[in-house]
Amino acid sequence: MSIALTGINILVTRPSNQAGDLAEKVRLAGGNPVLFPLLEIKDTNYPGPLLDAIARLDEFDLAIFISPNAVEKAMARINATRKFPPGLTVVAVGQGTRNALRRFGVDNVTMPSGRFDSEALLELPELSEVTGKYILIFRGDGGRELLGETLLKRGATVTYVECYRRVRPEADTAPLLRAAASGKLDAIIITSSEGVRNLWDMVGEAGQAWLKNSCLFVSHERIAQTASSLGFTRVILTAPGDNGLLEGISNYFRAQATGKDSVSFRQ
Repeated sequence: MSIALTGINILVTRPSNQAGDLAEKVRLAGGNPVLFPLLEIKDTNYPGPLLDAIARLDEFDLAIFISPNAVEKAMARINATRKFPPGLTVVAVGQGTRNALRRFGVDNVTMPSGRFDSEALLELPELSEVTGKYILIFRGDGGRELLGETLLKRGATVTYVECYRRVRPEADTAPLLRAAASGKLDAIIITSSEGVRNLWDMVGEAGQAWLKNSCLFVSHERIAQTASSLGFTRVILTAPGDNGLLEGISNYFRAQATGKDSVSFRQ
């Protein structure tokens, strides 16, 4: 893997508090991570519902954490006020979320395999028979309603709790565009549809011409669809998770180096 990414400059766009692990994996694979967060994670403006849910944790049968940010924000509040109920069933949307929970001492965590999204969560046995159960969903502001709506249809009582809000950074894109113009950015990793839209808006019309031809690596179909709809022409969908992203990037640049590029870009 290290040979494939040697000398490759890769834009890592996760929020600053989440970019470290992925950047280190790029570095260990021989690449050069360039950090440019496309989202800032802020405390919720309305903490009342979160604090109320924390006080009533013992009343719930199951808690679902939608993202590592949900874990960080919710667990920090929980640990400041009470112990986490040992009998509460905990479900994480993916590996990053599960790892964040483990850092807070929550080790018995269920998560999907293969895909990390609401659809995969809903396929878990723990969420298939939920009639009469009380389910708490920790998430950020907005987001999809599929998970909660489906659990309601299955007979659960669902409580959504906003733990954080996402904000587009006020960042100077001039250094980024200069690096792009001088050929010092070889690939972009974006891990959310909102991040794709933010980057598109942040670079403005001049930068969008560059973005359309940039090699963009994403790990979910919805992100690929968002990028393609904006005008990106070189979108590569990888396997889920950080390891899936790194494998996809390494395979692509290994093929480029050997002249065996057979990647089909999303249109």
